[in-house]
Amino acid sequence: MQFFRRNPLGRLAAPKAPPVGRRRLRLLLVDENPVARAVVARRLSHLHYDVVLAEHGFAAQNALIARPADIILIDMDLALLPAIATMQKIRAANLAGNACFVMIAGRSDGKSVIAALEAGADDHIVKPVDFDILDARLRQLYQKAERIGTLTQHNAELDARIARRAVELGETRDTLREMEADRARLVSSIQALQDEVARLSARRD
Repeated sequence: MQFFRRNPLGRLAAPKAPPVGRRRLRLLLVDENPVARAVVARRLSHLHYDVVLAEHGFAAQNALIARPADIILIDMDLALLPAIATMQKIRAANLAGNACFVMIAGRSDGKSVIAALEAGADDHIVKPVDFDILDARLRQLYQKAERIGTLTQHNAELDARIARRAVELGETRDTLREMEADRARLVSSIQALQDEVARLSARRD
């Protein structure tokens, strides 16, 4: 695992401030080609992403344990652990959260891309990468995922409120039933007392 935040001299590079209203997204790049990793990471860093590098699928899982990502970018040419298997293992281990999966594929990888999309990938980009298009697609995917995550959270909160209200209503019904039973017992006691008073009064007469 490698964090792409250093300059060529090895010193920590001060991150460029993202444009107003745009935060730096956390991106995990999984690629076995060290040159491709460095090139893609450098370009994405300039486009205001905080990039973490993983040289294979197993390293990607370890990276996500240490640091969650907003976007997971996977090269389709992975050999040690294929791209689709990498995505599936990450999801099976509950390491993805709301992260978007995007595959990097060659122009001749149509069948592989279809298989990846059917397996749950959110999108793909074709080599050679047009980084302006990639940036636009990644941010659009993230915004959609963020909206879905917000809606999911709101739905969960609403479900919890409904459940609490149902419990409260159930408790209220139980309380009302107890009060009705107490009232019935009280009415019965009053009636018995009135009967006893009437009986005693009749005896005096």
